[in-house]
Amino acid sequence: MKRKLAKSWKRIVATTLIMAMILTSTSLESLAAETDGNSPPVKTEKEETTEKEVVVCKENVIESKNTEDSTTYDAGAGVLVTEYYGQDVRFRNEDGELVDYDPTLKKLESRDDLNGYAYENTAGDQKQYFPENLTEETPILLERENGILDALKEKAPNAEVVANQPAIDTTEGLNAMETILQAHPDVKVVCCIGGGGATGANEALKGTYGSEVPDDIGIFSTDLTDEAIASMQNGEFDRCVVAITGNAFVCGDVIYDLSMRYAAGEKLDHEVYRDLIPVTPENLEEMITK
Repeated sequence: MKRKLAKSWKRIVATTLIMAMILTSTSLESLAAETDGNSPPVKTEKEETTEKEVVVCKENVIESKNTEDSTTYDAGAGVLVTEYYGQDVRFRNEDGELVDYDPTLKKLESRDDLNGYAYENTAGDQKQYFPENLTEETPILLERENGILDALKEKAPNAEVVANQPAIDTTEGLNAMETILQAHPDVKVVCCIGGGGATGANEALKGTYGSEVPDDIGIFSTDLTDEAIASMQNGEFDRCVVAITGNAFVCGDVIYDLSMRYAAGEKLDHEVYRDLIPVTPENLEEMITK
């Protein structure tokens, strides 16, 4: 199959992303409560010192000295106290003004292109959306989604993301993709953070185009599932899948090795980084036979 995708993709849809975007510069735990805008400081620095007790509060913030990741207070008697945070707590709006991030969730007005989402953030440099319920897998899924969206901005700045839809399994992926195709029949690219949503999107595209698979339409996803393998082998809409570590046998070997080393008393790193391998129809056979 000829590859003309890079030249002819003009519109991009990030669909079946499963969960909405997590708020920039806030942890998942903060979604459970409203924030007062003051994160715990990582470092405190006094521009002038005094033996007098220093008291800082919102009322004596010096707005002109604030930055994205710090807050400066007038503590009186010529003392300025600056709190530095481990992450940005403010962003610049379209007018260049510093605005505090506000992760407070508010009810989302009904929109056809945001079917499945229930809430949106109040203030941030990106408008971000959340489903009604979160699960233990949500942080991982959100990291994948944010990574896809960040890469699109960098690698395809002229692309237009026309819809985000949650879909964690094949049925949800099918329904979400059918909804998107009704509103945006000229969609060219579908980005999925998991194999279930990608399988559903593939079925929806097959239902739309039948046996014809246009060269300028494709699905890009993660997880080298059996369904994704079959789709690429049959020349369907899956164009590239990012395999994590490798095929199922390689993943099993790696997990078994880590488990045995841990059982033997070896001290392992708290975070284990695994290889990310792009798999396309060109290198598919090599990947599945390793």
